[in-house]
Amino acid sequence: MTVSRKILLLVAMIMAIHAGASQLVPATASGFAYVGRVSHTYRPGAVAWTYPGVQIRCTFSGTSAAMKTNSDCGYFMVEVDDIAPHKVQVMKGDGITRLANGLPEGEHSLTLTYIIEGHGKKPTFYGLLLDDGCSLGERPTLPDRRIEFIGNSITCGYGIEGDGTEKTFLFSKQNFYYTYAAIAARNLGAQCQVCARSGIGLYRNYAGKIPEQIMPNVYPHTFYATQGEQWDFSLFQPDVVCVNLGCNDTSVGKYDTTRLTEAFKAFTKTLRNYYPQAKIVYLIGAIPVSKRLTDIQAAQDAAIADAASRGDHEVYRMDFTPDDGSLGMGSQGHPSLQRQALMGEELTTFLQQLMGWE
Repeated sequence: MTVSRKILLLVAMIMAIHAGASQLVPATASGFAYVGRVSHTYRPGAVAWTYPGVQIRCTFSGTSAAMKTNSDCGYFMVEVDDIAPHKVQVMKGDGITRLANGLPEGEHSLTLTYIIEGHGKKPTFYGLLLDDGCSLGERPTLPDRRIEFIGNSITCGYGIEGDGTEKTFLFSKQNFYYTYAAIAARNLGAQCQVCARSGIGLYRNYAGKIPEQIMPNVYPHTFYATQGEQWDFSLFQPDVVCVNLGCNDTSVGKYDTTRLTEAFKAFTKTLRNYYPQAKIVYLIGAIPVSKRLTDIQAAQDAAIADAASRGDHEVYRMDFTPDDGSLGMGSQGHPSLQRQALMGEELTTFLQQLMGWE
């Protein structure tokens, strides 16, 4: 570590201490509850991940809290008690980020949601800084309902905070918290586990980029990777799996509908192997009405029929209202905040009916 970085970290620590948060509760403490694909072994004494939507939940006593992470690891949404959620950024050179200050004495609830794609940042949580003499409460009880979301940039919230004028990808415009997936999970009171990456496909990625990193190859791993730590699927058995894929397979240039169909069939078998009891729901878009849309629908229908031929009648398709631009656009043609909100309500209604959830 360079001298300048040491100085920056020291200044950050001093600022946190003056804010009242000075006692580190390590990430391994029993009072933390984690939701999502996280690793407890990547860095000793810490928790690491790459996918958006990962949550850290706890209760704590005291009047303030800060978190210790690796530098420049991205953005989080912070929810404390019933206070409106707010967004924080872990800046370059910083490892201490203030979450709350000036709270009333007593116990408080805290939920941190990682809201960007972390495959290039490998976000790592080392613990919470609390007021001297304060501590975590008992580990929060997580909801019984469980949903897994598998998807691409739409599920990640790519450009959701943009206005359509952005020319390149910006982490500052990405926010998983406001996606259809996060909204539906909150509406339904469900845990939400995410395996999603912008540009990813089933048989090919956007414009054929990084062909080995298609979803079937990265899906078995804890991180976004084709090798390394294997995810333990027994840790999270969802009630329903929502899969929003196919847009990148059909995105640029000629695409092969036969390969797409076979990929959907094969991935359905993969999911059923991991999740014998879950319902599987294939989602569409939201993308505009087009040949792409009907080709994806046909491929999904073929996979559903193939599953039924094997006696599996718990595979479904749900179509979002096609995006006609009437609700505005996010960055580079991606759904806007308003479109994602509509999608969240549509999925909520569908899952209420499918799962019998109120």
